[in-house]
Amino acid sequence: MACGGSGTSRDTTSTTKPASLPENPAGAVDPVPATPDGRRTILFLGTSLTAGLGLDPDSAYPQQVQRKIDASGLPYQVVNAGVSGETSAGLLRRLDWVLRGPADVIVVETGANDGLRGLPVAATRATIGEVLTRIRTVRPDAALLLVQMEAPPNLGQEYTAAFRAMFPELAREHGATLLPFLLEGVAGNSRLNQNDGIHPNDAGERIVADNVWRTLQPLLRR
Repeated sequence: MACGGSGTSRDTTSTTKPASLPENPAGAVDPVPATPDGRRTILFLGTSLTAGLGLDPDSAYPQQVQRKIDASGLPYQVVNAGVSGETSAGLLRRLDWVLRGPADVIVVETGANDGLRGLPVAATRATIGEVLTRIRTVRPDAALLLVQMEAPPNLGQEYTAAFRAMFPELAREHGATLLPFLLEGVAGNSRLNQNDGIHPNDAGERIVADNVWRTLQPLLRR
């Protein structure tokens, strides 16, 4: 599944107010300011699926993860740096700017729009590899998580299989933790998606947040 649209999410939660992320004139997200209370930062990099396209800002899955963090008493602040319509190449272009701020845990959700456009898997794989390499270079001590994504089935079995396989391969190569498919239990279910059939509705987004939390929570407790 893939995503599109335009715009950048901003962080809001009902429990803890995340860092503000104004846009710079080039459209990139400004670096994350350090938290004054000693909390560590979880940076979510992604597409409209992370930005929460079509949802209230407080309903995007990173904000829902923030509420789970607060309820668990863990000292972390979530920053949602999702950008709707972004390809992996777009993420790479803005990455240095975003990484100017602190990031103790970095979650990378990218590639969905590459698949939607049918871009060559080899090219997408190389670009995501550059993203992960750059993160390792700039933030060597950060915990790194890569989100498994899937390509639309209409692109053919060979393409979708290669697309699926590149995520665990990249995670192994770069020492990242692989998060399961972001839309597991949501993709293809009309009751859990908006009218476009791609982006989760509020009910679907709660499942997405649970999908992420199952893998993320143990890492935050170490």
